[in-house]
Amino acid sequence: MSQSQAQTRPIVPVILSGGAGTRLWPLSREKFPKQLQKLTSERSLLQETALRAQALPGLGAPILVCNQEHRFIVAEQMREIGIEPRAIVVEPLGRNTAPAIAVAALLLEAEPEALMLVMPSDHTVKQPEGFRRAVDVAVPLADTGRLVTFGIIPDAPATGYGYIHRGAAIAGHDGAHLVDRFVEKPDLATAETFLASGEYSWNSGIFMFSAGAFLAETQRLRPEILSGCREALAKGANDLFFFRLHDDCFGAVPSVSVDYAIMEHTAQAAIVPVDMGWSDLGSWSALWAELDRDENGNVLRGDAVAHESTGCLIRSDGPLVATLGLTDMVVVATGDVVLVADRNRDQEIKALVDLLKAQGREEAVQPARVYRPWGWFETIDEGPRFRCKHILVKPGSKLSLQQHWHRSEHWIVVTGTAMVTCGDKSFVLRENESTFIPSGTPHRLENPGKIPLRMIEVQSGEYVGEDDIVRFEDDYGRLAE
Repeated sequence: MSQSQAQTRPIVPVILSGGAGTRLWPLSREKFPKQLQKLTSERSLLQETALRAQALPGLGAPILVCNQEHRFIVAEQMREIGIEPRAIVVEPLGRNTAPAIAVAALLLEAEPEALMLVMPSDHTVKQPEGFRRAVDVAVPLADTGRLVTFGIIPDAPATGYGYIHRGAAIAGHDGAHLVDRFVEKPDLATAETFLASGEYSWNSGIFMFSAGAFLAETQRLRPEILSGCREALAKGANDLFFFRLHDDCFGAVPSVSVDYAIMEHTAQAAIVPVDMGWSDLGSWSALWAELDRDENGNVLRGDAVAHESTGCLIRSDGPLVATLGLTDMVVVATGDVVLVADRNRDQEIKALVDLLKAQGREEAVQPARVYRPWGWFETIDEGPRFRCKHILVKPGSKLSLQQHWHRSEHWIVVTGTAMVTCGDKSFVLRENESTFIPSGTPHRLENPGKIPLRMIEVQSGEYVGEDDIVRFEDDYGRLAE
């Protein structure tokens, strides 16, 4: 992108981080989805997306749109990579991509010429130079009022992606075409004809357009989305370093993708085909294809051993996983779940998650390690009337001042220093020291030190659920949660 282009108008990355990624269950779950995890590098997919945008010349600080469950993790991950977002917008519930993008466009309404580079947070791009060249093509096209989508040049007859059929080339914009039509995920025979024709691209879900052009088309095509999002913003509120959309107003907005709502119906749609080593990591087989494999075609992560096994993805975040005589299988062990699946049927994992939800299984949505703004906790063991947790509190962080009606707690410091408030007393605990918190007693835990505080907590009582909590003070604005 030339310096003159970069100086003519702001270009704002808009990163959408509301997905659940259930096809990578049990690693990815609603409470800790794939975009927040380190799947292909030492950074999360969200961090990689933000850094990829930052590396493009002329782009400003990003707007992030995320689920309220993930807001503190999103903010922390941006802090870790030194990016201060222009805004972190918190959705009270997911309403798909059209409302999320509309909210971001409304935030830029005072700058209608600003270009928005809209990106999902859970994709991977192995050839960023290809992405940069495609953005160079898209910028002047978006300046003319076009709504530009980036189409991935396919290298296989994939049935898990939607397709876009390219129309005529756009004069004066080399590498850009009109959009002829969007196509739903095809069967294999249809996908093979698409690939052979050379006229189709995979639908990447990445877009560029001006805020003004997108708002105008949304007003024309789906005015109820725009009015609902406008009201959700007007009645929303700042909360620490987040902006919370109004719950009821945003909940009333139709849940619809930007493709269905806008792109399939606008006459302004354009496509820039691109080869950039892209994957949406939408399944275990897609992740298997992205990672390094051994001489037998196996991907091994964690404490995993494969004997006389081929084409497998085997991952353990805990115990040793050993396989014998497996072919094209996925074996994933987390702290609370073991998945064994045919890699060729991994698109059906969402149905398995839906079944677990119907059975009321917490494992369908909540991982064993639960992240909080102050750190995390992980359940080690539990049974009738007790639960044992491993707790980590970040340096300088503290939990809310709280009490529990139905359980008592025993705290044992493993490493670090704990400042404890129990009733009207405050005192320090160091390694190998412990204390007891009676039920009904206001209490607080704080890490005043420079290293992480690790503790073992043993809860005992008639009820040990997480919802047995009353917060009196909280540094993170969670008193109403």
